[in-house]
Amino acid sequence: MIKSGKLGRSRRLRRKRRHARIRKKVHGTGDRPRLVVHRSLRNIEGQVVDDAAGHTMVGFSTLSPALREVAAGQGGGKVGAARAAGRMLAEQARERGVSRVVFDRGGFRYHGRVKAFAEGAREGGLEF
Repeated sequence: MIKSGKLGRSRRLRRKRRHARIRKKVHGTGDRPRLVVHRSLRNIEGQVVDDAAGHTMVGFSTLSPALREVAAGQGGGKVGAARAAGRMLAEQARERGVSRVVFDRGGFRYHGRVKAFAEGAREGGLEF
């Protein structure tokens, strides 16, 4: 249980509470795993997780060397890199036989880099 008070107003704790509310409803299965997004100040990463089996099927981040080669010529800064990362994660997931996912925004607002990552994953062929 997260206590209220001065700590309850911190940005990180508010995000954790939102994520807990989301996770009550969003659950990944083998047929339709969960696409989890985590955003830091500089990077964004996504994972396709099968909650029933308890393992990560695919993961991709803007820290990946493969993405640096692709994103270097495109420009667009962090939002462009997030879109490219979503597209590359979707391609890897499709290679593993995953075409439908449920989206878990991780307590972050569906805006900016999180939205770009999700749109990139849709462009790469994931359905959610």
